[in-house]
Amino acid sequence: MMIQIGVDIGGSHISAAKIKLGNRTSDCYDVHEADVDTFGDQESIISDWTKIIKKAAGNAKEFQVGIAMPGPYDYQQGVSLIKDQGKMASLYQQSVKNLLAESLEIHPSNLVFTNDAEAFLIGESFAGAGRAFQNSIGITLGTGLGSAIKVLNVVKDAKLWTAPFRDGIAEDYLGTAWFKNFALTKFGLEIEGVKDLISPEFDPEVSHQVFTSFGKAFGEFLFPYLSRLHSEGVVLGGKISLAADYFLPSTQSHLETMGYSVPFTISELGEKAALIGACLPFYTE
Repeated sequence: MMIQIGVDIGGSHISAAKIKLGNRTSDCYDVHEADVDTFGDQESIISDWTKIIKKAAGNAKEFQVGIAMPGPYDYQQGVSLIKDQGKMASLYQQSVKNLLAESLEIHPSNLVFTNDAEAFLIGESFAGAGRAFQNSIGITLGTGLGSAIKVLNVVKDAKLWTAPFRDGIAEDYLGTAWFKNFALTKFGLEIEGVKDLISPEFDPEVSHQVFTSFGKAFGEFLFPYLSRLHSEGVVLGGKISLAADYFLPSTQSHLETMGYSVPFTISELGEKAALIGACLPFYTE
């Protein structure tokens, strides 16, 4: 049986692992990761990615590779449409699928690309925190805002980070930058991110106010999408989700006020979710 390698590629990072999929179960082992300078030339980027994927593949000559990749991308063709972001600029309009297949010495048909937010929700829905939901929203909270929507067996990138919200867009209010700005403007405090707010040395009263404001904004933002899509639950991932106990009460309180209360589940697979989700196209029961 051909082995499968799950890969998660970001603007400055790659992780890859062997993935074994079973009946609603998954196993992830031989994990390898590295930082990659994606501001470099095409050859260097492909070479750095290849090294990590080959490490995960070990001695296997034939293998399938599922790649979770941020957009914009032509995922079907494996062509990068990322430009004006600095990162991966040298790959713009290139067939990353063909370049990687050649570098890995495998057939292009053994490579599939999935949007990273979709891969997260697909992985969690298959073998993690989203298993119980037919209809759900997957949200990753971190430096940026990732989002995907699942209706029955179809998962799509929701691209909600650019959705109009309050005086700007969603990502202005639902990421690390918001925490830093809010702590500075309201309390005159400089913080690195959420980790500072939950440290024992931090003033718990200030921390509570920050998380309550964030939680309310999160509920306010989610409500129209949850109600419109008849979502049964929200699957949360990303670094900020690790502080969910601090902000979810005010999120749920807002949703209850609006008459739409749903369960929130925190990612069970963590950073492995996207690796697993990226390999699901190869899975046959």
